[in-house]
Order: sequence, then structure tokens, then C-alpha cells
Amino acid sequence: MNDEPSEQRKTVIITGASRGIGHATATCFLERGWRIITCSREETPPECKRDPNWTCHIPTDLGDADSLEEFIVRANEELDGQPLHGLINNAGLSPKTPFKERLGCLNGDLDAWREVFEINFFAGLKLARGFASPLHAGEGAIVNITSIAGHKIHPFAGSAYSISKAALSALTRELANEFAALGVRVNAVAPGEIETEMIQPEYEALIPRIPLDRMGSPRDVATTIYYLCSDDSNYVTGSEIWITGGQHLF
Repeated sequence: MNDEPSEQRKTVIITGASRGIGHATATCFLERGWRIITCSREETPPECKRDPNWTCHIPTDLGDADSLEEFIVRANEELDGQPLHGLINNAGLSPKTPFKERLGCLNGDLDAWREVFEINFFAGLKLARGFASPLHAGEGAIVNITSIAGHKIHPFAGSAYSISKAALSALTRELANEFAALGVRVNAVAPGEIETEMIQPEYEALIPRIPLDRMGSPRDVATTIYYLCSDDSNYVTGSEIWITGGQHLF
């Protein structure tokens, strides 16, 4: 069911949209009648090609400067001068060493750290700059996907991932301050343990530390992202919403 009449249909850009939180977010916006422009390293999921509102999917490697710039150019061409109402910086990377260890401060190639920061931090900054004009025209909203790991030591996340997400939290605050002059709101959501492809069997041990006694679903995150792009949050900016089932309380 569409919440938006067709003549007032809004447009959102979602990165990392082929699976997990990104795909759930794309589905959530589609259900509410938004046009979506998406990118990921993969092609459009087949079931989504049938939806006429899934306007444009552009395979993109956000860790590659040329690929990212091409995405900005092509997405702006797709907008064709029309306003943009939402930018969801969801794409993220949490690599392991060849020995299946998370990248920590004492291990791992520094080039791998740089790749993590290119995707988890710099891509969000570059995309915010690249779509600032249509976001201004649409009085839109930016939502960055951070993490509980950006705020406290996480047993499985690793230092490279955690620090990049902490940096993204700080970027959210700075963008909120600067983009306010454009009429654009900037917020973040910080998920905890969400059942996606990134979750490994060892994460089950964390459930006793979650007051709601379960992992979250991608849909739990997607609906909060939608809220931050909707008119219901039009006086909310510079905030970070925890989606952890209460895990962040401890």
C-alpha cells in the first residue's frame, strides 16, 4: 500500500541495497510508495526488478573512487533535476585477516584498514557532498548506519570496523550542523546484533546480554530509517538512535 500519492512520490538513494539491512530498507520505502535509486556491488535482486518504483540500480564499488564518482554522476542524471528526499549510507565492510581474525590494532594490513574507512566513512562523506544540491531541493534527510561497536568494545567487530563506525557517528554530527543551512537533516541509527549475513554462530552467545532477549531483524532497522526520513521526524537532526534491544545499556 502506498502512503504517497503518485504525483508527490518521493525519491531515496540507498547504498548496499542488495541484501541485509539495505535490502530491507529498500523494501520498506517501496511499500510506502517511494522511488528508489540503489547501489551495491551486486546486481538488482531478481524479485525487485519487477517493482516499477525500483527505478534504478547501479552496480558500484564504493571503495573505488572512480566507481563512486560514476555512481554520483549516474544517479544525478537519473534524478534529472528533480529533488532527492533521502540518502541512506548503509554500505559497510567488516573484513577479516587471512586467519579469520577481525582487523585489530596489532594485526592486519593497513591497506585493509584504509579500505574499511573508504567504504564505512569516506563514502558517506563523498555521497553527502555529491547529492547536497538535490537534497537541498527536496528538504531531504541523510541517515548514516553506524553500529553499537562504534561506542563500546565489541567481542567480534574488530578495531578497524569499530573505529570507522565511531568516525561515522562524529561525521553525522558535523554534517547535521553544516547541512542544516541547506534544510537537510542528518541522523544515524546504531544497530546492535541484527540477523544478517554478517552474523556468525558465535553471536548467539551475545543474546543473554540483550534485554529483549533476541537479535533484531533487518526490518527493525529499516522502519527506524524510514522514520528518520519521514515528516514525523522533521525536527530531529544530529541524533543517533540505538537499535539494540537494550544491549547498549550495559
